[in-house]
This record gives sequence, C-alpha cells and structure tokens, in this order.
Amino acid sequence: MKLRLPAEWEKQAFVQIAWPHIETDWLPYLEAAHKCYCQLAAEISKRENLIIVTPDPADVTARLEATDGVVMENVHVLCIDTNDTWARDHAFLTCIDEENGCKVLEDFCFNGWGQKFASNFDNQINERVLPWLQKHFEGQVGYMDVRRIVLEGGSVESDGEGTILTTTSCLLAPNRNYFADKTEAEEVLRATLGAKQVLWLDHSWLDGDDTDGHIDTVARLCPNNTIAYVQCSDKNDIHYKELSAMEQELKLLKTAQGNPYKLLALPMAPAIFEKDFSNPVEGEEEQRLPATYANFLIMNGAVLMPTYGQPETDKKAMDVLQEAFPDREIVGIDCQVLIRQHGSLHCITMQYPE
Repeated sequence: MKLRLPAEWEKQAFVQIAWPHIETDWLPYLEAAHKCYCQLAAEISKRENLIIVTPDPADVTARLEATDGVVMENVHVLCIDTNDTWARDHAFLTCIDEENGCKVLEDFCFNGWGQKFASNFDNQINERVLPWLQKHFEGQVGYMDVRRIVLEGGSVESDGEGTILTTTSCLLAPNRNYFADKTEAEEVLRATLGAKQVLWLDHSWLDGDDTDGHIDTVARLCPNNTIAYVQCSDKNDIHYKELSAMEQELKLLKTAQGNPYKLLALPMAPAIFEKDFSNPVEGEEEQRLPATYANFLIMNGAVLMPTYGQPETDKKAMDVLQEAFPDREIVGIDCQVLIRQHGSLHCITMQYPE
C-alpha cells in the first residue's frame, strides 16, 4: 500500500460526532451541551452527511427534529455506548491507498490520553461503526488494525501531501507508546499515515488541556502552505513564554519544497475560568479553561470556528480564518460549554474523506 492521510480541507463524505449523555461528565450542564451539539449538527448536516454515535438514539433524534436547520436526511444515528464525546481522538483516521484509490480506515488505540480517563467504550466505537461505514462506502474501503499503537487524531495535522505536523509533548509522552525518540515515532507515522516529512513542535502547552499538547489546540495546517496558530502577545499571560517559543519554532519550519510557511496569527482568547459560569462545578472554580481558536473544523464549503462569548477576539479570529480560507464560509459555534470539559469544536468531530 501507498498510504496518504488527506488534508482536512479535501472533499469530505461526512463528519462523525459522539453525543453527550447523562452517564458522561457533561451531566452538570447537559442541556447547554445538547444546545451546542444541536447547533453543530445543523451546520454540518446543511453541507454533508453527519453520523452520530449515542446510547440513546431516540432522544437524539427527537432533539434534532426539533432543531431549526437540521437536515435530517443527512443525519445517521447509531446506537453505541460511549464514555465521552471526543470523536477526534477515538474515531478512525482515514487514509487513501494511492495504489488503488481505496480508503483505509485505521483503527488506533485510544487510552484516554494516557490513561487519564476511562475509555473502554470509546475504544470499541470503531469496531461498532465499521459495518455502517462499509455499507455507506459500498465496500470500497479497507480496514487496518493498528490498535497496538496509541494515536489520537488531534495529535497530528496533515497537508495531504506527506507532511505531518505534531508535538513532542504528546507523541513522545511515556503514557502512550514509549517511543525512544522522534526517529522511532516517525517510522510509525511513515508506515501508518504515509508521512514523508514530520515537523515537530517542542512547545505547545495550553493551560487546562488534558491531551499533553495536541497540535490541534495551538497550530493548524491550512491550504497554500499556511499555518494558523495561536499567538499570545500579553507578557502577563501564563502562556506567553511557551507560545512565544512555539511561534519562533514555526518561523523555522520549512515545506517539503524548502520554503517557509505563511504564518497567520490567531488571537489568544481572554482567560476564562470555571468560576466565570453561573453554575461552576465544585472544586474547579479557579481552573482556567483551554479556550483556543485553533480548534476549528474544516468541512465542505465552510470552516466551523469555536467562539467563546468574547466579541473582540471572536471577530478577530474569524477574520484570520477567512484569510486562510477565502473560498469558505466561516461559521461561529458557541463553544463555551465545550471548554468546560477541556476541549473544543475540533476535538468533538472527525471528518471522513469522500
């Protein structure tokens, strides 16, 4: 096989999400989470198919049928048990076998970001979704069992041409694979994702993040050799030193052709704490939440961008992404509830190439 991991901006067949329910940590603000997911479902289903994983299909279907803008004929609800909702990290990574044009669904192990959280149900979702995918793609899809390797979708970015952007803090974390060094990790990325070039960031920390520094929280590959990244310009912000160091790393990165990337700076969202909400979770009142504009979803005809109730920076981020994606509509989704579980919009979605 000659594998290639498509760029997120390539044509998509559908997006997959997992719905929050009462047996998840979303319980204290479940209705707010449902509202966010309904808005997300409406925006996705207008443009492409949406597959929803949930242990309660009847409830989800009823909510969506009552939501303006949801195109129900594009929504497919599957009854599957889940621990949580982070589809980016438990769902298949889909490569293309360039030798025959076939899609290859790659089933990596998800261990709750280094065994921080239960993942017994989430790690079995792919096996349960596979028959639906095979039917949807009319059998023109392969399956690769790589569950011996822990790899989350949020930890890798692809330009679709063989360049993978990632972070040392996550891929080399000892709670994942015990890779000896970058060389060993790169061998795995070449074998499974068709990587020709791996670009590493040694700085990627975001306060409140549970992932050990996923790349999709701080820097994203975009079309035309562009990287959109989070810039911290406030010297008094706890992120200033780390993200300034990351910015210098990004300036040194080169494309496969040896050219520097065009860098587009996304603003740092103002500090948002659990205590800022009307119903803070006990014991988390002082926890800063990982509000990041880098956690956007690229899809057919649009970019869905997280907003955080911050008019100035929300608008600035939208303008930056419009520059990065001039041919797509930039759509804001209120993700204030998502960061209360320490993730955002990209983290709860996974796209599949057409």
